Amino acid sequence: MSQVIYPTCDKKRIRKVDGTSKVYLQYNYSSDIRPLLDTRISIPPQHWDRATRRITNKLPTDFGSYKELNKEVKRQEELALDLVRLGTRMKVSDIVAFVRQFYSPQIDITELSTKKELFERLAKSPGERSNNDLFFQLEEYIKAKKGRVSDKTINVFEQVGQHLRAFEKHSGSKVCFDGLDFNFYDAYTRFLTFEYVQERRKTPVIGLKQNTIAKTIKQLRIFVKDRIKRKIIAPIDLSDFKSQEENTDAIYLNFDEIRRLYNLDLMNSPVLAQYRRIFIVACLTGLRFSDFSTITPENIVGEKFILKRQEKSDSPVMIPLRQEARQMLLEYFDNKDVVHITNPDLNANVKVLGRMAGITESITFSYKKGAQTIKDIRAKCDWISTHTARRSFCTNEFLAGTPVKLIMKISGHKKEKDFYKYIRITEKEAALIVERIWMARDGMQPLTPALIVQK
Repeated sequence: MSQVIYPTCDKKRIRKVDGTSKVYLQYNYSSDIRPLLDTRISIPPQHWDRATRRITNKLPTDFGSYKELNKEVKRQEELALDLVRLGTRMKVSDIVAFVRQFYSPQIDITELSTKKELFERLAKSPGERSNNDLFFQLEEYIKAKKGRVSDKTINVFEQVGQHLRAFEKHSGSKVCFDGLDFNFYDAYTRFLTFEYVQERRKTPVIGLKQNTIAKTIKQLRIFVKDRIKRKIIAPIDLSDFKSQEENTDAIYLNFDEIRRLYNLDLMNSPVLAQYRRIFIVACLTGLRFSDFSTITPENIVGEKFILKRQEKSDSPVMIPLRQEARQMLLEYFDNKDVVHITNPDLNANVKVLGRMAGITESITFSYKKGAQTIKDIRAKCDWISTHTARRSFCTNEFLAGTPVKLIMKISGHKKEKDFYKYIRITEKEAALIVERIWMARDGMQPLTPALIVQK
């Protein structure tokens, strides 16, 4: 067989907040068609040997035994090849779509080979089946989006396909456009809430959070509407497909807390000092992790501005540099022993910095999982993450009275409703702000007959 399947793990495809990358099987069907098959194995990409295409023996045991994982990778290579051989033997017309649709680490090749009706349908030409094949259309949709949206957005689309395939396997019924009705919506959301198994290294997690389900439904609606607009499929009533999001619980750091981080004495902690520098820069510029972690001296314009093309939106932003941010950047660039900043490492170290700065008040957040409301109580420092910096910038500028449109020019937000999701103030903070406005307006003078509007 001229077609080759081999494992790969690319650090550019970091998808998880813990800094791991997935190990994929790359199916080299042709020079320009090379789909990736998910092995459901994730490791820190620095422990992948590109020469041998295997996991190195330096893999931390927290991620599993490198020997056992390599055995599993080898098993899946053979499994994927068996699937290709099966499709070829059964004369499937679109072998790539067939492999993409049916590959999973647990697939039973023997059982699949007994499904005569399936192969008769797949043996039809792509033109005969493509319009009504939901998964084929989803792949075409993703293909058209690549290069126009960020890798993270592409990953969201791919997750929609993963969720649908998992539901198809669970329900034993084919997911198709004709079946997208309320009964499907009800069964699908119940499955995602109570049955879907999330990929984890150790203990499986059953069910998705409400906001994750809402995101999946939203993207499914967008995809289906796109196919309708292009007249690929007949109109479908999606009015029952509601994205019921809940407010995301998240913190921000006010200027006093940022100042406390800035003033920490880290003379004896040079590594922490580097993490502090880059986090403070993020708090004062509003850049995402993917942008502030890759900033270089070339991004500094005239010593007063940062000019950076955002990875997510692929659009440039120009941000004025406060004196403190400029100082932190210069120190960061001048440090010859600069550490490579990763998302999980920064997440861990900013929590340490927050505790050192005394940002330890107790914060309670809650989220829904099905009918259950789960509460999580932690010290504020333990809620700090890389994204806290961006949220802090937007909230602090908003509270300081900077016009929203101007903040959005810096933050890169395209829609105000998306921007306002970043504004995180407590009821007490809101009351104090209103009090300041009232004081500035009339000093909160007692009402007099002259101030009362006569009816």
